Amino acid sequence: MPVPDTPLLAADAIIELTDRPGRPIVLIQRANPPHGWALPGGFVDPGERVERAAMREAHEETGLDITLLALLGLYSDPDRDPRGHTVTAVYVAAAQGTPRAMDDACALDVFPPDGPPSPLAFDHALVLADYRAYRASGTLAPLRL
Repeated sequence: MPVPDTPLLAADAIIELTDRPGRPIVLIQRANPPHGWALPGGFVDPGERVERAAMREAHEETGLDITLLALLGLYSDPDRDPRGHTVTAVYVAAAQGTPRAMDDACALDVFPPDGPPSPLAFDHALVLADYRAYRASGTLAPLRL
């Protein structure tokens, strides 16, 4: 049976620092194209659960051990990643401690959820808007058909 031609699969985490007032979130500045600020995340390895990929990528890029709290949503717009069609599962996660820029991150900072920097990579402005709605009402990302 031939291998199907499908989108790549990624996992991202919105990391809330629960030991800081207001639960700010961690964003990385990407060292590789496409440049910009982004949620920590990356591609799922063969044989790896998506949840584990989100935890691994968060640790590789921020040095934080995270606890996944919720699946915010799946983001699958074919144009969301300029490198090609990539589907990502975005998780809300909690962590404590001091993050540091590692792996694919050339910089890292902590921001209030309503004050992310610019430019944001990929569709992360949309993802963060969905996250703000989640924090305000507990509503997960809407279905986008």
